[in-house]
Amino acid sequence: MGVQDNLTTEQRAQYDEQGFVRLDGFATDDTCRRMLDRVVELAHAHARSHHGVPGFVLPEANLAARATDADASGPGDPEDLVSKIFKLHGDSVFADFAHSAVVTDLLVDLIGPHLDCFLSQFIFKNPGAWGQPWHQDSFYFPFDPPRPIVGVWLAVTEATLENGCLHVVPGSHREPVHEHVPDRRPGANYGYVEIVDHDMGAAEPVLMAPGDLLLFDSHLMHRSTDNVSSGRRGAMVFHYAATGTTEAVPNPVNEFVTVR
Repeated sequence: MGVQDNLTTEQRAQYDEQGFVRLDGFATDDTCRRMLDRVVELAHAHARSHHGVPGFVLPEANLAARATDADASGPGDPEDLVSKIFKLHGDSVFADFAHSAVVTDLLVDLIGPHLDCFLSQFIFKNPGAWGQPWHQDSFYFPFDPPRPIVGVWLAVTEATLENGCLHVVPGSHREPVHEHVPDRRPGANYGYVEIVDHDMGAAEPVLMAPGDLLLFDSHLMHRSTDNVSSGRRGAMVFHYAATGTTEAVPNPVNEFVTVR
């Protein structure tokens, strides 16, 4: 992984001004490959049995028909129908990354010296999968204190305009948490919501190569777009808060683990 101990003055200024910063080439190809291999293994294990298998699997709702399409050659591999696998930061390579000094060093200045990782998810954006609408992660985090919370988004594969990269609204982290309404698309993924009361005209895409890392504030407005390519867009995402942070409403996909 990267050798950067902490954010540079310029990177911290960008984070403060825009609500996010990208660190190019942060993780090695080997780290990305091991993460992808492990989540594929877990997807297969969950397809066989849900008992005793790490992680919580969310299927890709708008790809569900592929599993029973009589005209198709078959449903494909289990990972082809997965949207996200949650609760991975206690498992093998994901825990190594979440606890590593090269990751937590970057967060000390943004959060403080004592850190919990409370949420982890591997995102499969398989061919044909829809994007996630405009939202702020803090909508899902009714915490005390409510901030700071930082997302750590690792590109395990390339993230492009074609395969559904993230789009962000720079500076929107200064906004309060806006009203979110349920995703209005029939067949949208469970739990997807969207912001409909803010102008997203200043949005810009975040193109990433495998191993690039994005740090972003939990109030930053962001979305992803549909994967119209023939390949998967894979990303591993961790969320961190100060140790001692509590949640008003317990969420089964959250698990607070002290990492520093």
